[in-house]
Amino acid sequence: MNKASAPRWPKLVFNLIGFETGWLLCVLGGSWVALATGLVLIGGHLRFIARPGEWRLLAGFAGLGLLLDGSLTLLGGFDFSDHSQLFGLLPLWFWMLWPLFATLLAHSLTWLWRLPWLAALAGAVSGPLSYYGGGVLAGVSLAPWLLPVQALIWGVLCYLLARNAERLGLVSRV
Repeated sequence: MNKASAPRWPKLVFNLIGFETGWLLCVLGGSWVALATGLVLIGGHLRFIARPGEWRLLAGFAGLGLLLDGSLTLLGGFDFSDHSQLFGLLPLWFWMLWPLFATLLAHSLTWLWRLPWLAALAGAVSGPLSYYGGGVLAGVSLAPWLLPVQALIWGVLCYLLARNAERLGLVSRV
């Protein structure tokens, strides 16, 4: 069996478990743990799972996370209290969640991009739940308006990902 016909499921399982493990370690471990976790998981992803050029997607999501969550922080959406902040906006552990999430886009979540409205619904529900759970575990206070705004952001973001999935290389042209 050649590499092209080998089953992809072991990589998909590793991809999903890697993200979930990384999310938990970042939220519970703080910035130094997030840095080590991110380097290992993202490095492993790029080496063993990623498609050529996928690093651009991860870098783009790192920038998008700094822009979106940094803006929401400036608007008072997050209170990180005693967490040191990267660029005065976000703790490193919080920001690292964005490129970790991006590791799922062209792999474990590929099936979702073929269904734009389901992608929007999944983003609108799972995005805020992730922020809520992370906030509780890490002791980050969330403004009352933040979760509805996150639902809108993640619903639109996932819808746009689904609508542009082929152009972004998230699904193969079959």
